[in-house]
Amino acid sequence: MMIPFHSDTGCLSFQERGLRSLVLRAASWMLTVMAAATLAGCGRTDTVIKGTTMGTTYMVKVSAGRLERTGHLKSVIDQRLDAINASMSTFIPGSEISRFNAMPANAQPFQPSADFLSVMRTASRIHTLSGGAWDGTVDPLVNLWGFGRIKTKGRIPEPSEIKKVLPQVGFGLITLTEQGRLVKTVPAMTLDLASIAKGYGVDQVARLLKQQGFTDFLVEIGGEVVASGQRPGGKPWRVGINSPNPKAGTQDVYKIANLSDTALATSGDYRNFLRSGEQRLSHILDPRTGYPVRNGVISVSVKAESCALADGLATALMVMGAEKGIALAESLPDVEALIIVNRGDGTLSEYATPWFATLEKPAKDSG
Repeated sequence: MMIPFHSDTGCLSFQERGLRSLVLRAASWMLTVMAAATLAGCGRTDTVIKGTTMGTTYMVKVSAGRLERTGHLKSVIDQRLDAINASMSTFIPGSEISRFNAMPANAQPFQPSADFLSVMRTASRIHTLSGGAWDGTVDPLVNLWGFGRIKTKGRIPEPSEIKKVLPQVGFGLITLTEQGRLVKTVPAMTLDLASIAKGYGVDQVARLLKQQGFTDFLVEIGGEVVASGQRPGGKPWRVGINSPNPKAGTQDVYKIANLSDTALATSGDYRNFLRSGEQRLSHILDPRTGYPVRNGVISVSVKAESCALADGLATALMVMGAEKGIALAESLPDVEALIIVNRGDGTLSEYATPWFATLEKPAKDSG
């Protein structure tokens, strides 16, 4: 989970900038240019917009000039997120993904919306990159284990049940035609794109803000983040990565990232899990085996060009494990990863690409 930090502007007043002397000396259009530049730099404040979407919360922080209007943003952001949720929520019976899931095999090709098709193409890429460690058709397994729409009250599935469901899982069971249509080849195959949809929502809100003319902002949905430009004062946005501890509060920070024009997403199993006797079972399932991952990975953070890609890769690396996960991250351009492993004795190990290795830890309270 990402924790946006509050920031101060650090701006000087017009008097402190010496504008009065500039006015006295100015004799041309240069006066107008310099005054506008000062307004853009020091007259900027944060507008914070909050709401709910996709079963979680969102927060948008826009650094806007004094003359920029932001009052309409809450409405347009909510409309955009409502449209994405109506497309990709498996909890809405009439959603686009629910209609696809209800289709029989080899029926008429399904014509997806632009949103659905974009997420499916990202999903296909992540599935290929991860060697099947990420798979959007894991939905039947998620429900079997009680982590999805069907709750099983902590019951552990029998091996025979898992074996029965596995033939319904596999991204190759979906055909994407040249015309951008989807075809199911197995009727019981169902999609769950939750591990990409939030990131896609973040990307789309960021795109909307840019279309509205804003360049400096931070968008966060359920801990997934896109940072654009700078916060007031001309510094990068500061985002905290939540401590990978089930007892940690939402404001407990493990590391601090300075972000500008990039996306950051985190996946972890330290809050959502099952207990079976002395066993702690992760909600992250390996779609190739049908069982929860048991590689010790408790948290993965990924920085990437888009939040949809970072979101999906964070889940994929949870399944792949530390060594293979870091190797994949290092092989991809503009991708960085931090993988935290519980060694089983109460200590943690970090596996990080160079960018994450430089991140600072918060200062300890001296009191």
